[in-house]
Amino acid sequence: MKSLLLLLVTFPLWTDQPTMEGITKAISTGNVAALEPYLDNSVEIAILDQEDVYAKTQAVQVLKTFFGKNKPTTFNQMHQGQSRGKESVYCIGNLTTASGNFRVYIYMRVDAEKYFVQEMRFDKE
Repeated sequence: MKSLLLLLVTFPLWTDQPTMEGITKAISTGNVAALEPYLDNSVEIAILDQEDVYAKTQAVQVLKTFFGKNKPTTFNQMHQGQSRGKESVYCIGNLTTASGNFRVYIYMRVDAEKYFVQEMRFDKE
């Protein structure tokens, strides 16, 4: 009974925690709907030679197009770090897709322990 009560008390903590893991999992599966809550109001996205700053709704469409053409099979996070004041974090990883491999750079601002993606870069390896 105690373990069930402990599980019920801690379960909301697991689901409400905005973590880097949620972002990397969404990228590894190409799940833009799961990634969308992490996107800031404007996001700089660079895919190969095409780079622009998009409103959140446009960024969603750009990412859907990218993942539609490049179905992910795995994403391995290689590096992660944060600024001194812990107001921003970054992640660098390797994305393996059906059409090739990409080096992925993600830059996020942190506000009230929530992550907001401000920049994503996909470079062909």
